[in-house]
Amino acid sequence: MATAGPQGGGYHQHHHPMTLEEVRTLWIGDLQYWFDENYLSSCFAHTGEVVSIKIIRNKITGQPEGYGFVEFVSHAAAERVLQTYNGTPMPGTEQNFRLNWASFGIGEKRPDAGPEHSIFVGDLAPDVTDYLLQETFRSQYPSVRGAKVVTDPNTGRSKGYGFVKFLDENERNRAMTEMNGVFCSTRPMRISAATPKKTTGFQQQYAAVKGHFSFITNDLSQ
Repeated sequence: MATAGPQGGGYHQHHHPMTLEEVRTLWIGDLQYWFDENYLSSCFAHTGEVVSIKIIRNKITGQPEGYGFVEFVSHAAAERVLQTYNGTPMPGTEQNFRLNWASFGIGEKRPDAGPEHSIFVGDLAPDVTDYLLQETFRSQYPSVRGAKVVTDPNTGRSKGYGFVKFLDENERNRAMTEMNGVFCSTRPMRISAATPKKTTGFQQQYAAVKGHFSFITNDLSQ
């Protein structure tokens, strides 16, 4: 009886996907605080193709951060779900699924791909989703690594602008001129440089940890 050797697949399950075609995990965002893994599992259960689901929680408070990851058995299965569900109503809620490709798998550290270069995209039509915005650019610029349409947290409706993320600075610079005025859905896009946030997630997390420790120290000194 033949046994599976190194070529059998068991040794290579946790490699970092190098191309989009290898990615089997979808990012899911705009999650309400009561959404848990069981709820998301029920959303996709009938596909029979979910491997694992993980909602990201704050390391300090344990509260959900509003997004998570759903891993599927194959890239094709993930793509079917992305195209079928993205922008459709979530069961039992008044908001829509917000899905996009994850750039890394569940349980893996995000590979350090170097600096990311973003652009601001304005004048977006109400029906433009993260996926549509990403594909509008990715068809021209292979280094596109994601797009996000900014939505109102209360209504879930688009605010009419978003951001597109590139790994290649030259492609980002070209896109700013070449895609300005190009139609996405029913409106021409208005493109400008993205202004970086004043604090990164890491800095905010560090500040939270620092505050947590100073609280403990003060408590002990009393």
